[in-house]
Amino acid sequence: MRRQLMDSPRRSNRINLYVGNLALTVTEFELKRVFSAFGQVIDVSIMNDEYIGSGQSRRYAYIKMEERTQGEAAILNLNGKSLGDRVIGVIEALPLSPANDTPSCNKYRHRS
Repeated sequence: MRRQLMDSPRRSNRINLYVGNLALTVTEFELKRVFSAFGQVIDVSIMNDEYIGSGQSRRYAYIKMEERTQGEAAILNLNGKSLGDRVIGVIEALPLSPANDTPSCNKYRHRS
């Protein structure tokens, strides 16, 4: 069944981008403004350290764009460019890999 899902045509032409090396001062609003120059931005998420309580930016973000061609244009035009006081890296974000169901890869096991 997994093969059928992989072989089926894409349901969406959207693209997810990874943006790295962000300045701590960069906001989601600013990223949306910059990337909107290349097309419709659906979502912007700057990753932060809420887990340890600081809430400080982890200096990277994910941006979802409506059209693949627009996202590719953003990559070509923004990768290696300055944003704030840092040179950013922009690439296509890899999808999450499917969960591996083999017992040897199970992070949590019951003790016998």
